[in-house]
Amino acid sequence: MKDRFQPPTLLIVEDSDEYFEVLSRIITDASDLELLIDRCIDGDDAIDYLNRDGIYANEIDRLHPDLVILDLNLPGTDGREVLAVIKTNPHLKTIPIVILTTSSNPKDIQTCYQSGVNSYLLKPMKIDQLRSLVRILIDYWFKVAVLPTHQGIGVRG
Repeated sequence: MKDRFQPPTLLIVEDSDEYFEVLSRIITDASDLELLIDRCIDGDDAIDYLNRDGIYANEIDRLHPDLVILDLNLPGTDGREVLAVIKTNPHLKTIPIVILTTSSNPKDIQTCYQSGVNSYLLKPMKIDQLRSLVRILIDYWFKVAVLPTHQGIGVRG
């Protein structure tokens, strides 16, 4: 369980440097919340990050992210496989996962929901649409939804 004073952590799994830069800038600008943003560049990196393996082995005391934004089309282990790993691991499966991808393939959408994804979003082509989507996403997951990592944390009075 997270300390009530620790900012929420958002893990973005995105292989494109340019898209990550734009997305993280929009997230920072769109939100009045303090968020910690971590990034993994591919599926193998994300699995290591979540399991505290590889280069993340010394971060054993670090808490899991509050939300994962996951691209499907990643080099190596793709987003579908990462989703399956997360949702079949008892220590990870409660982490909300939002797919943010260019794939509108009905098979991908069906597979992701069957695997336990919490939301499936298409990457907007226009920057204004991306800003709007990000604002809604951040507001919903960090202001409206009660996240499993914040159970029992009440409003300070």
